[in-house]
Amino acid sequence: MRHHAPVTTSLEIIDPGAPLETQVEAMERACRTLGFFRVPFSCVDDEIREAAWSDAAAFFALSNEEKMRVGFPEPGYPYGFSPFAFETLAASQDAGGAPDLKESFSVGPDSLGPVPETVATAGAWFHSPSRWPDAPATLRSTWSAYFDALNKVSAELLSVMARALGLPANFFDTLIDNAPSALRALHYPELTSSPPPGSLRAGAHTDYGTLTILRTDGVPGLEVQAVDGTWTPIEDEPGTFVVNLGDSIAQWTNDRWRSTVHRVSTVDRAPRQSMAFFHMANWDARIECLPTCLDDGEEPRHEPVLAGPWLMSKFQKTVS
Repeated sequence: MRHHAPVTTSLEIIDPGAPLETQVEAMERACRTLGFFRVPFSCVDDEIREAAWSDAAAFFALSNEEKMRVGFPEPGYPYGFSPFAFETLAASQDAGGAPDLKESFSVGPDSLGPVPETVATAGAWFHSPSRWPDAPATLRSTWSAYFDALNKVSAELLSVMARALGLPANFFDTLIDNAPSALRALHYPELTSSPPPGSLRAGAHTDYGTLTILRTDGVPGLEVQAVDGTWTPIEDEPGTFVVNLGDSIAQWTNDRWRSTVHRVSTVDRAPRQSMAFFHMANWDARIECLPTCLDDGEEPRHEPVLAGPWLMSKFQKTVS
């Protein structure tokens, strides 16, 4: 019997080198239909990109004891090492499920300014210091450079998004200028035996902020859920980042643009590495329906929320 390869989804490319109008049209199309698109690696300096990737691999090659020295110091802490099967991403959707078959290490924006008075004490959660490891010795510097580079790319993408939404190009600037974004590397160890029933490398979830910039190593597994509930693999396209929208954009646009449920399946049991930059709005940014996304007679689909408390509540469900 012949086995057919699964149908895969090819994503739009948003190329910063293209004419602005071309970028805007591609952005609106991608965000409305799937909520996923690609940007070329050339958005980030080669040396910065590859150094951060190599140091992530070197960190995961350490013993578990070594990695646990930068583990979460307490439940719900935002940054640090998360050991294998510690996190359950499906819990962020209030769904049951087995723990994820992965480990991860994440850092935050240690350069954030003082906690704004408007966010009270809860906002200090995002100002928690990152837990930098001693090895590899260069990781803090390479990751900090990569963090800054992807933060700039995110701001540029949001400027294109603003234009696609009929807003001034600088509309989001004051909503992301003190944002508690995060950089996370993920390692999916080789699965040497059949995983437990229902287990996934990363459970079905949406991302919580504005957008995510993801680098993968080409090992299959990333899948997106269509409106009808079916799952489709994302086609591998070397030399590009995968970008997907988060819940904040869906809420701002009244679901005109999609924050799409996605997962990492066990379709391939080979070891796998990825790095995700989770871009956020400021802690006290008010997320409510934009005027250009509300048609006559239409009501907002979401209650207004503050970006920071929303993110904290979603994240803490996955690690508690």
